[in-house]
Amino acid sequence: MAISPPYPPHPPQPPQPGGTPEGGVLRHAHWWQHRWVRYGALITLLALSGLVILALVREQTGTEGFLVGLGLAVFPVPLLIAAFRWLDRVEPGPWRNLMFAFAWGACAAALIAIVANSFATRWIATATADPAGADTLGSTVIAPVVEESAKAAAVLLVFLFRRRDFTGIVDGVVIAGITATGFAFTENILYLGTAFGTDQLTGDSGIASVTAATFFVRIIMSPFAHPLFTVLTGIGFGIAALSGDRQRVRRVLLPLTGLLLAMAMHAFWNGSSVLGEWGFFAVYGAFMVPAFAVLTWLVVWTRQRELGTVREELPAYTAAGWLTPAEPYALGSMRARRLARDYARRHLGKPAAREVAQYEAYATSLAFLRHRGRLGRAGADFVVRERELLNELWRRKDIARPALDHAARMTAPPVPVAAPPWPVYGVYGQGYGYGHGHVYPAGPQPYPQAQPQPHPHPQPGYAGYGYSQHDPYRQSPF
Repeated sequence: MAISPPYPPHPPQPPQPGGTPEGGVLRHAHWWQHRWVRYGALITLLALSGLVILALVREQTGTEGFLVGLGLAVFPVPLLIAAFRWLDRVEPGPWRNLMFAFAWGACAAALIAIVANSFATRWIATATADPAGADTLGSTVIAPVVEESAKAAAVLLVFLFRRRDFTGIVDGVVIAGITATGFAFTENILYLGTAFGTDQLTGDSGIASVTAATFFVRIIMSPFAHPLFTVLTGIGFGIAALSGDRQRVRRVLLPLTGLLLAMAMHAFWNGSSVLGEWGFFAVYGAFMVPAFAVLTWLVVWTRQRELGTVREELPAYTAAGWLTPAEPYALGSMRARRLARDYARRHLGKPAAREVAQYEAYATSLAFLRHRGRLGRAGADFVVRERELLNELWRRKDIARPALDHAARMTAPPVPVAAPPWPVYGVYGQGYGYGHGHVYPAGPQPYPQAQPQPHPHPQPGYAGYGYSQHDPYRQSPF
């Protein structure tokens, strides 16, 4: 359940000599600076791009081919989106970012690619008088550069204008992957629709048709191809997001490096078609599948590190009285989070489950904020953002705490308890009265309380350092 933690607006500037901000006349924002104007312009741009790309694809495939291509191309889309959403479950990003990324890939990036690739290929064919060589050069050199640049633009826009939602590698992977999924969706419509038109002319049908072969290669074998390429760009932006504000060269070079790697992998993949059928399968098995496995492992490992960050950072707020001792453990486990939402849904209904989901997201954002503060990467508004997140947690504690405590008890490991060296009368069984020790049987156990007890009166900033003393650019004792 994705939510976007509300952050307060920028604090107003103190009045300067003259009684107005900056010592001048009070000025209103220009009409083009309003949020609704920018949103309207972006939606209009994407809608126009969608209409143009729809007309271009339909012109090349025909109406019947377009409908067939659309029906076949939609198959991998839900699976890919579900996979990227699963990766993003630790700190879910807002749906508006994912909708923008998919729309940009399917409309704007696809339009840029189809226009630029066609223009470049025709220009090369005219200049060299070699249409076959122009097609090969266009697919192996021009297309990777144009398409990866067009898809990377979506990641760049989210990185620049939704910076608070873009905090690490997983965010970069998710935005890049969703953008590439949208791009591949439109491209597959074009390829499958064209293949269907070819079959209509030749009379082929069934497994031996061009449509079936195209469907097998693009939908069954390599639905992850475009996401795999663009994810490299997303990883570059994600590592840049983890860099400090002063590391400007690194923040520029890392995304560029990821983009160049995405172009290189894309070119290598497209070039494999020149090697013939067996060369294509060799590249697929020896390069694409291992690369996919490595990147999948990297992203899952990063996701587990995020859960570890939650478990490590939140106990400071337990000592301050903002959280109960069981909550850091429960919030650092995806299974415990799910059990907490299910518990709230069974006992209090769906609105309570949504409140618990929001509580989990706010707590995760708080843990990541504190982690960036300890590493000296927090912004100047660290204190304001921390207070806002703590207040959001406090508002939902009456609903979320019982559910999280229940989830912690259900998922806590068995607690070893040493048996006394003397007989205990009235207890049946040697394992309970004698022996070297006893472990509670499997099942729900009381969560161990060997943690600091909450402060009776939680104070903002008590979690390791107060607001007045905290310097997020210094190392914290935690």
